[in-house]
Amino acid sequence: MRSEPVVTLTRLVKRYGSKTAVDGLDLEASAGVTAVLGPNGAGKTTTVETCEGYRKPDAGTVRVLGLDPVKQAAQLRPRIGVMLQSGGVYSGARADEMLCHIAKLHAHPLDVDALIERLGLGSCGRTTYRRLSGGQQQRLALALAVVGRPELVFLDEPTAGLDPQARRATWELVRELRADGVSVVLTTHHMDEAEQLADDVAIIDAGKVIAQGSPEQLCKGGAENTLRFSGRPGLDVASLLKALPMDTLAAELTPGSYRVTGTVDPQLLATVTSWCAQHGVMPDRIAVERHTLEDVFLELTGKELRG
Repeated sequence: MRSEPVVTLTRLVKRYGSKTAVDGLDLEASAGVTAVLGPNGAGKTTTVETCEGYRKPDAGTVRVLGLDPVKQAAQLRPRIGVMLQSGGVYSGARADEMLCHIAKLHAHPLDVDALIERLGLGSCGRTTYRRLSGGQQQRLALALAVVGRPELVFLDEPTAGLDPQARRATWELVRELRADGVSVVLTTHHMDEAEQLADDVAIIDAGKVIAQGSPEQLCKGGAENTLRFSGRPGLDVASLLKALPMDTLAAELTPGSYRVTGTVDPQLLATVTSWCAQHGVMPDRIAVERHTLEDVFLELTGKELRG
């Protein structure tokens, strides 16, 4: 039985003067991890800030855990965690003071010392926020968002500016939150992050959701899998086609470079390598290529996803 959505946006509109940032957006986020992708100016951050109650919609309805984040903010805020792209922390406060203060506002917070250790903040606990590096500020903002054991966490670019080690630690924390039953809505400009973490991906462009589904569903809906191999130029492609399944295509793209498209599975790979062996062909390179989330994004938006 499918659980009730943790976030429901219906015909959401948000304008800034004459500019429409979000234009009739419909979005549902269920339990688990939902990643929101989009090019710069697509409306991602505005959408998330509206869910958090920081922006009042100009039209449409917003429900977070079944509540209106503006009219029922007092009921909602103890149940959610928020990590903003920037701000939200007093610049003169020490990292450990701020984290302990937020923890005390909740009935059953996470262990502060363990969280500090987990996110690599142990060496900067007594440093004021404004003196922390950008990566340290980012990790502290993540800790502040999750320390209260919320039911739902909003993470806006949670790994922006982090080194690879800190990025992996953040991924593991998100996975642990999910395993503990915490739902996560995150924006990211890292495609591999969305593929690794998300149960569901929503792609936003020009203030609308233009595609939504699991990473597997979105990638399956694009180009078929492709097998490429290199060999001597002028191989008998017609002979190769006869050995392959009916719905498969094969072509020599450039001299010595061959592409096989269709349902690429272990049997197809075995057929191609067997045909090469029978015809005395030693492939210089053979690789299975799959449609990626980045491929889907570029096809749908025609734009790069930049931080």
